[in-house]
Amino acid sequence: MVAEQLPDPVREFTDYLHALLARLDGSGGWWAVFRQRDPDGMRACLDGRELPPWDVLQALFQDVAALHGAAAADAETHRARTLYVAALTAHDARPGARDALSDRLDVMLRERRYAAERRARLNLRLTRADTPEEAASLRTGLAWAHDDHTRATARCAELRARLAALDDRVPRPEAAEAGPAAPGTPAPPPAPPRKRRRGGARFAGAGAEESAARAVPPGALPQLAPPAPTPGRGPRGARFAGAAEEAPAGQGLPGSTPVPQPSAADREAVAHTVRLLARRRAEGRSGAAHALLAEAAQWPAVRFPLLAAGLRAAGLEADWTTLLWEAASLPLGRLAAAAGARTAAGLADDAREVLRQGVVRPAETVARDILGLAADGRHHDVRALLDAYVRMRTPQEAARSAALDPPRLVPLLLAAARGVSDERHWDLLHALRVAGATA
Repeated sequence: MVAEQLPDPVREFTDYLHALLARLDGSGGWWAVFRQRDPDGMRACLDGRELPPWDVLQALFQDVAALHGAAAADAETHRARTLYVAALTAHDARPGARDALSDRLDVMLRERRYAAERRARLNLRLTRADTPEEAASLRTGLAWAHDDHTRATARCAELRARLAALDDRVPRPEAAEAGPAAPGTPAPPPAPPRKRRRGGARFAGAGAEESAARAVPPGALPQLAPPAPTPGRGPRGARFAGAAEEAPAGQGLPGSTPVPQPSAADREAVAHTVRLLARRRAEGRSGAAHALLAEAAQWPAVRFPLLAAGLRAAGLEADWTTLLWEAASLPLGRLAAAAGARTAAGLADDAREVLRQGVVRPAETVARDILGLAADGRHHDVRALLDAYVRMRTPQEAARSAALDPPRLVPLLLAAARGVSDERHWDLLHALRVAGATA
């Protein structure tokens, strides 16, 4: 799409983007990061062929604040938001826009998963760091992996909101049955089957963070929120660790911590926290917002599904991701209860995420907590934790954890590995034999 063919709102926003970048220092800050990570993507935005995700603009406003002051950044934010919404509407009105957005959402969902896996691996390596220098390097990598995951989450929310807006523009079948459509609004013909494209995600940065990490100090990594609320709840993932697909929401599973129904006090506490968090984000008080999330991560498990729904409805899905990160530091017993509450509420993907992050801790600690949960009869929680554990840890690490009590831990570990795959089961069995850990 050449400049002469751009819709007026897109051309106006593109002109604004050129003017904004002309005010920034191209050798540092977020502008340098995005240019290094994806020069082709930035060029596509400057040409008007694509629009940058809103979190990219938010980061550029941070550059404005650093160079010209907070008042200038606030003014840019207000102006840009109006232009951006108009440009999005015009951009998404093009033929084939829905397919392009769906493809981009597929890519960003993969990027979010890759970032989560990279963060978990780095966190695991951090527990085994031999020197302060190695630990510092790993913490820097963790900060960038967390930033990538937060940005991918925000972009998924933005893309879903744009897709929902497109769906709202399509005439509903019942409206067509009621009478002829108004002139100029014919229903589109059925789209032919298509093959998913596998293009890269603009500004995703998964794999390019090493060079870009030098341009911005880790302390500058922002807490981002999506520009628009995600309509409804996302697709429900497959149940983990053999949980019954037909289990109704709110009902616990055998051997898991019972999930009580939230009380009126629970609902009021969650509503108050969401309102307070939204206000702190609007005021730019990232530190205070993070402190609020850290406090909420210590709440009873029954409140977590309410928090997930409330944060997503308020357009704060990135904060839900941060809350999952904070919850991963809970004792494993409470972590399993929180994951069980998420699963019972249909948030199995979130449950898997918090379990994967939670089992990245010393092997002896995991083994001791597993034994305690098993003694309490929380067998489903044990299976869920060990499923995540044998997926995230090497067979050698899992074998070392069995040394605390081989007769009890070896059968549990092998059963979890068998549930993952035959290959994982045999790898763990071999590692157990080498380590001399037998039941």
